[in-house]
Amino acid sequence: MAELTGILFDLDGTLLDTLPDLAFALNSVLLEEGRQPLSPGLIKPAVSYGAPGMVRLAFGESQDQEVFAKRMAKLRETYSDHVAERTRLFDGMDKVLAEIEKRGLVWGIVTNKRRYLTQPLLEQLGLNQRVACVIAGDDTVKGKPHPEPLWTACQAMNVSPAHCVYVGDHARDIEAGKRAGMGTLAAAYGYLAPNEDPFSWGADDVLQTPVDLLQWLS
Repeated sequence: MAELTGILFDLDGTLLDTLPDLAFALNSVLLEEGRQPLSPGLIKPAVSYGAPGMVRLAFGESQDQEVFAKRMAKLRETYSDHVAERTRLFDGMDKVLAEIEKRGLVWGIVTNKRRYLTQPLLEQLGLNQRVACVIAGDDTVKGKPHPEPLWTACQAMNVSPAHCVYVGDHARDIEAGKRAGMGTLAAAYGYLAPNEDPFSWGADDVLQTPVDLLQWLS
């Protein structure tokens, strides 16, 4: 690919380990209805599908639509109240970001997570002062796997897609990056289901740990 000037990250499962707070929120909804909580490992693959996917995992595919909507609303409310209590950068990611900044590269975030949840999370973790741009799930008309959010991020960072790489832990991330005309890296350390194979997504490379990105940069 062309000389790298920008790096874009997916948020949940790629840049940040948000699973502990998301699992807490989902299990709070379950406990409120007198049900048994689920293990974080069981919840993890559903995170990529947002609140709808997590509620379907917890309560089944067939739910009354009104009840389903109330469960999602409760999940989001609880999560919003505890959005950054247990969430942290993945191990090694702070070192990766420091090296990116040291090299004079810009980095941003493109996530399907809604703005009202994304912004406070980044602020509480002190990342809003470092990130060059944040494109949330409701900032563009179309979301991933459509390339629009990635193009919007490149425009905000004043970086050509050809000089950018997108890092994500879901096949839709890689598809979006490829459709946007940028390099792609699959985060195998992220929130994948046991039967998912990131090597089948067609990414330029697969990262087993965040620190692998340093080797890729070199």
